[in-house]
Amino acid sequence: MSNYHIKNLEEYFQVYRKSVRNPENFWEEIAEEHFLWRKRWDKVLDWDFTKPEVKWFEGAKLNITENCIDRHLVTRGNKTAILFEPNNPEEEAQHITYNDLYKRVNKFANVLKSKGIKKGDRVCIYLPMIPELAISVLACARIGAIHSVVFAGFSSNALATRINDSECKMVITSDGSYRGNKTIDLKGIVDEALRECPTIENVLVAKRINANIQMKVGRDIWLQPLLNEASEDCEAEVMDAEDPLFILYTSGSTGKPKGMLHTTAGYMVYTAYTFKNVFQYKENDVYWCTADIGWITGHSYIVYGPLANGATTVMFEGVPSYPDYGRFWEIVEKHKINQFYTAPTAIRALAKEGLSHVDNHDLSSLKILGTVGEPINEEAWHWYDDNIGKRKSPIVDTWWQTETGGIMITPIPFSTPTKPTYATLPFPGIQPALMDAEGSEIKGNQVEGRLCIKFPWPSMARTIWGNHQRYKDTYFSSFENKYFTGDGALRDEVGYYRITGRVDDVIIVSGHNLGTAPIEDAINEHPAVAESAIVGFPHDIKGNALYGYVILKDTGESRNQENVRKEINQIITEQIGPIAKLDKIQFTQGLPKTRSGKIMRRILRKIASKDISNLGDTSTLLNPEVVQGIIDEAL
Repeated sequence: MSNYHIKNLEEYFQVYRKSVRNPENFWEEIAEEHFLWRKRWDKVLDWDFTKPEVKWFEGAKLNITENCIDRHLVTRGNKTAILFEPNNPEEEAQHITYNDLYKRVNKFANVLKSKGIKKGDRVCIYLPMIPELAISVLACARIGAIHSVVFAGFSSNALATRINDSECKMVITSDGSYRGNKTIDLKGIVDEALRECPTIENVLVAKRINANIQMKVGRDIWLQPLLNEASEDCEAEVMDAEDPLFILYTSGSTGKPKGMLHTTAGYMVYTAYTFKNVFQYKENDVYWCTADIGWITGHSYIVYGPLANGATTVMFEGVPSYPDYGRFWEIVEKHKINQFYTAPTAIRALAKEGLSHVDNHDLSSLKILGTVGEPINEEAWHWYDDNIGKRKSPIVDTWWQTETGGIMITPIPFSTPTKPTYATLPFPGIQPALMDAEGSEIKGNQVEGRLCIKFPWPSMARTIWGNHQRYKDTYFSSFENKYFTGDGALRDEVGYYRITGRVDDVIIVSGHNLGTAPIEDAINEHPAVAESAIVGFPHDIKGNALYGYVILKDTGESRNQENVRKEINQIITEQIGPIAKLDKIQFTQGLPKTRSGKIMRRILRKIASKDISNLGDTSTLLNPEVVQGIIDEAL
């Protein structure tokens, strides 16, 4: 069936039309022909957005690890499944074949069972980007335990909150992790967190940095001796289609983190199908997503999507700046990477360092480039296209969320003509709608509104763990019978979508709705600007005015900052209009960001408003120290 691998624009439109005219038939064909089922479903889809309740492939029986590992053993047993590139470039890369992965996952699953973990139990995984992270995720899925991966950079407080919310029985961690030229005491962070976590019975500890750590008798156990004793055979637990697969926490701008619950069958089908098409994966390609498995990108497009397609997926332990800013490109050359998927934040950081780190590496193996996590600005898009893809590798600017489970709006490479800053067209099966503030759908093109989805898709989160009412209030109460993404978007003259940012990043200035993303795009085109963030602050006349935080490039040239301020506002005036000019521009050394690269605008808004008495929890920031620097610069 050609549906599974879209090859040109005409075929995309044919497949898309089919997918929205009869979604149940469309997804049934995909599921029937490309996956391994223990029992077929009784019903493809049952849904009601008023409750809200969605069930895909109800009645089906399966195990996702049989689809990600077992079924590949006969034809791909000796193929590399996971290619592990360590933090230290002097350390040898590991090639874990599908045969190896099968044995290692089974051993780990048997260790979990020996410690009393069973179907439905929650297991918190707090590991660096080492093979044990992917293996422990799959081991949980093998036995029907629900994994909850917490990014191994979150504070002890953030970790404890997540463990307690889902009442985990076990934590899997390591003696520490490498991050560039530093080591991080992960086990110490776990020990601190567990002072407040009464449900934890055991902590399994992988050895990575050979640190001298404290082990609590009766609770903490070294992992490797248990693995050495474990059997390589572990029968996969037979799961219902709608059985929980994992909980993944995402932070709202306020309130406690939301534990998004993803289930088994629909998530598998959708992540596998999107992976195959968005990255046009071919049998011997080497695919690399630079995300961490602690984020949804890593779940869907490092582990489950690639492995369900029998792909070779790269796990990178390190950072793009160590030992220098050429590390990404050195890895691309070394492993002959074909598909490269990263965040605009990383692209901007690498572009800031100039081309000397790029030009001495052979990037000719690259076929497809991707971006994820936030809308990419035009300057970064062109830098990526010109210098990394050499204008021959299409850029898939993918829009999706933790809540959606998989990519929702994206070009199909070599099919969809790309357009800088535009995510372009909806993926098959996705039915977007732009809504106005009154709740009416905005039809036609060259329009802008709030982005909603009208019809369920297989990988959508089913609820917030332990709080279905919050799930309903957050995603289904703004617009009747629609999932509200929380994002704004515009649709251009040909129907391409551009994400304009969170709706709460829209600032009303003198009655005009101004999205922050287009203003930031304009500012970032100034040759001296590396990155920017816009927030609103109270203004006596306008209601709100615009405050810009701007990071300048280190070009070695000394620039008159007052001139740069004038030039920035001139660019904004030319590209957007004088209404969007910034009342205040603060030059800063950094911006407060979450671990996934999103700018924490809540903090910037408080500083701009001179309300710094309560900035909220900053422990989950990638760089909490930058906040005080911004405050000092502002005063």
